[in-house]
Amino acid sequence: MPRVAYKWDSQKLAKIKEHSVAKLEVLRAYLLEYFQTLVAPQHDELRLTLVDGFAGGGIYEHEVTRQEILGSPFVFPKAAQEAEALINQGRQKPFRINADYFFVDEDPTAISVLETTLRARDYAQRIGNDVRLIQGRFDAVADTIRTSIKQKNPRNGRSLFFLDQYGYKEVPASLINSILHEMPAAEVILTFNIDAFINFATDDKVTEETLHRIGTPNALRGRSIDEIKKSERDFRLYIQACLYQDLVESCGARFYTVFFIRTEGHGDYWLVHLSQHPRARDVMTQVHWSKNNHFIHYGGAGIDMFRVLGYNANNDSSLSQQGVFGFCFDNPAAIASVSAPIEQLPHLIFARPEGISFGELFTATCNTSPADSPKYREAVARLALQKEIEIVGLDGSRRWSANTVTDRDQLVPTRQTSFVFPK
Repeated sequence: MPRVAYKWDSQKLAKIKEHSVAKLEVLRAYLLEYFQTLVAPQHDELRLTLVDGFAGGGIYEHEVTRQEILGSPFVFPKAAQEAEALINQGRQKPFRINADYFFVDEDPTAISVLETTLRARDYAQRIGNDVRLIQGRFDAVADTIRTSIKQKNPRNGRSLFFLDQYGYKEVPASLINSILHEMPAAEVILTFNIDAFINFATDDKVTEETLHRIGTPNALRGRSIDEIKKSERDFRLYIQACLYQDLVESCGARFYTVFFIRTEGHGDYWLVHLSQHPRARDVMTQVHWSKNNHFIHYGGAGIDMFRVLGYNANNDSSLSQQGVFGFCFDNPAAIASVSAPIEQLPHLIFARPEGISFGELFTATCNTSPADSPKYREAVARLALQKEIEIVGLDGSRRWSANTVTDRDQLVPTRQTSFVFPK
């Protein structure tokens, strides 16, 4: 069954598991980088809205250490405060993060506990002002929140939604699609309990209705669960590969990451990051690498990481090459994430004799690679040292070091002797 919602009680703290603590660490790490990435030197204010769609009561007890853990409603404002302090270091004109916070939960007890916890920690004056508590289902109140976001940021709807749903069907892909298309600067971090879905998927109307509610009605490609289980060597990975592609396509995000949060044994749910900008995708990927003890994926290291699953959108072949232990974002994975693109990138570069910019190459392939931009830069720098390609700056200078490669640098085959930069 889906991950059970926390039991909220004003007299007793809800228990939190270690992998959920790791999820909070990832959220904090991403927010710190997110705030700083959005700030240009000439800016003195950042206006945005942060939404926690399944906020809970905001306070937990670690199930092992018994330590008190503050939840995502505290991670948001504390990360904003920390980032503001970092940004203001060395600045003459003070910079301010002007953020509104929406904390939503369907459980009235959770909202009550959250309000009590916020008031006890010096947030009382902010409740009803920049901090707003909403009791209700996220999908039912999303339109009201979007209206507020567009009033604050009419041009681009700058916002970040943290949707830590309790299972896999509480946030329809169509809702995420409308968020991302109505507000081009919005980002979504979604959890999806893929193991729970697979464990309880059956050939009945319930699974069919669930797929329709999620927004992925054709995820099984017309095949029955029973047929998949009998014919696929690893039916779980087959279903994951199918559902992953349909989910991100239905959400309408141009850029995304889909990796497992590691728990005991097999990873049981995805942490999905969805945005319309490659820089946002790159920042989240770097966070995955920095928190490598907590993440895993079951694809390859190159620029088509899910091809190792044997799954192709146009040809549902068997999952025949799955690695037994997965990809753990550790040192061997880091090495593989440079060496694999070294083998794969040349055919893309040689297909463009006029040259392709590094930024364009990264944008075109990053969704299907676990590598972040530093690893891409290392790969193309090694190709240059091997004289397979040339990396040429706008001024005609050659690049040989990964840390000097910029998005506008052109990557051209070594036999290329002249080219024209796009304007």
